[in-house]
Amino acid sequence: MSAEAVTLENWMRPPHNVVGYQRVRELIPTAVVSRGEGPAFELVPGGPEPRLHGLDQGTRTDALVVLHRGRLVHERYENGMRPGTRHLCMSVSKSITATAVGSVIASGALSPDDDVCAIVPEFRGTGLEGATVRHVLDMRTGTREDITTLDLQRAYYATCLWAPPSSFPESPGEDEDSRSHLWRLTQVRPHGGDFEYRSTLTCVLGILAERATGLRVPELISHHLWRGLGAEYDAEITVDRSGNALADIGVCCTARDLARLGEVLRRGGLRPDGTRVVPEGWVADTLEPDAGQAAAFTRNGSPWLTLPGAYYRNQWWVAAPRDRGGVYLALGIHGQLLFVHERAELVIAKFSSWPEPWNDNLARASIQACMDISSDIWEN
Repeated sequence: MSAEAVTLENWMRPPHNVVGYQRVRELIPTAVVSRGEGPAFELVPGGPEPRLHGLDQGTRTDALVVLHRGRLVHERYENGMRPGTRHLCMSVSKSITATAVGSVIASGALSPDDDVCAIVPEFRGTGLEGATVRHVLDMRTGTREDITTLDLQRAYYATCLWAPPSSFPESPGEDEDSRSHLWRLTQVRPHGGDFEYRSTLTCVLGILAERATGLRVPELISHHLWRGLGAEYDAEITVDRSGNALADIGVCCTARDLARLGEVLRRGGLRPDGTRVVPEGWVADTLEPDAGQAAAFTRNGSPWLTLPGAYYRNQWWVAAPRDRGGVYLALGIHGQLLFVHERAELVIAKFSSWPEPWNDNLARASIQACMDISSDIWEN
């Protein structure tokens, strides 16, 4: 597939998405997420090559980086990808954004117990009234997801500049920018109940963090995560016509830098040289569910992550809390994945361009392959 054949109209559809996900900034406005100055932390090759259980080819992989005990034990690129190629993260962006917000919380500028409307008064009178930052982080607000049909999704993508101007007459297609619909959120059940996966809540989290820090989302991720990470390359994030970053789906980075994030988290928030990047308490908090959190996940979360006892916290999918190994994932449509297994000392970063947004068979095969690789390492 030639780059010239990829347009704003087709870049998310197969076969064009294979190229489109690597060339986002040629199609959509983006903002830089700066890595800052200084050297990247080195990914040193070494250690036995893992058995991949079909993760490389069986799940339509564009890029795959596997670290064991911080060493690079496997690296593979397909479809024109290279170590320095940025790839769209899709909803892995949620976990990246939330991890940066974890540092904002540690700084005292924001608290999980804060009332959403106390931070952003414009949410008074909407479905977010009475919700806390914790409800947003764990996707347990009682708000309804408004973008529920294909037509509404297309209209929303147009306002995000991910698609040509919408020809759909519904009001979301006339929204000024990607955040306009957030001020119309309605409540359909009590806050703090069942988990329900909603991209809108990561966008709300971005607004909360911006108000708390005075930084826009690209600068916030840079300042509170990417600069300290030891990333090799700047990341980037798509922005709408008002300059609002898509905190939920818009981050683009290299597979190596995504793996570096996983390795820092596996080390409790530390780089290999001991530099603190992510607050230790944030990683521990993610791996220690509140009472009833796993039960709240069961109704709506199990179709996404089928492992027993799984839950969603701090915008990470947690397969096992720390006392059962510490296994957590960032997941994105079309096959994006970051997998961390603390007890196996394993990190896996994977980019893909699946032909459809979500394929249960491919998703389950990818997650199971990661678990099987972990078992191989753990048992040996």
